[in-house]
Amino acid sequence: MELVKLTHENIEKEHICCAISNNRDSQVMSKKNWLKDRLDEGLVFLKGNVRGKCFIEYIPAEYAWAPIEAKGYMYINCLWVAGQLRGHGYSNLLLEACIEDSKAKGKKGLVILSSKKKMGFLSDPKYMGYKGFQTADTAEPYFELMYLPFEEDVSLPRFRDSVGRHEDMPEGFALYYTNQCPFTAKYVPILEEMAKARNAVLRSVHIRTREDAQNAPSPFTTFSLFCDGQLITHEILSEKKFDKILADKGM
Repeated sequence: MELVKLTHENIEKEHICCAISNNRDSQVMSKKNWLKDRLDEGLVFLKGNVRGKCFIEYIPAEYAWAPIEAKGYMYINCLWVAGQLRGHGYSNLLLEACIEDSKAKGKKGLVILSSKKKMGFLSDPKYMGYKGFQTADTAEPYFELMYLPFEEDVSLPRFRDSVGRHEDMPEGFALYYTNQCPFTAKYVPILEEMAKARNAVLRSVHIRTREDAQNAPSPFTTFSLFCDGQLITHEILSEKKFDKILADKGM
């Protein structure tokens, strides 16, 4: 399968693999604008030349929108092969391309966010372990920072001290999110309206800078929903799933 690398020259015409085909959709526009600002920072978005979710997105860890300390590493934002494209070795192909590129750029290794067990929007720990990744650090309630070193005796990546620091959060719901995933552009306004209609307190924190992302209270800055300082979920919620959460809270 041919791999296509996004550039400033081709980003407008290329499909970004996230199940939305219309370039003028607000979700696509949000994601592509976010990508454009990251390309000059060394972000690589490498996709299969197919109409589907088959891509890897990675960036030098110093520029990652994640609260980690991993100087000299490459941080994988997302490795996603979905649907009928699975089972053809495409994940291996994308990961090997990332490894080759990162070694050529003199990186110490790769870093990726995973979990104690397989969960949506996080890398599968079983697959990452099979590919040689090890756990470098953990954060409650289930996050794992995994790494693949390219040489011996390299410094271990770790979560920053802001992770788990929730004492300043307001009562009620607090939602932290970025434009890294196109779906936040659609669902965050929907969740805000749902909370308002149910008289639920919801404070949305739109993370707009790398500096704020690197000091976020959750390892997964793309979307993290808290309630009274406790993480409820990192998975981008549909109306149905948020409705259940509100009902469980008596709202």
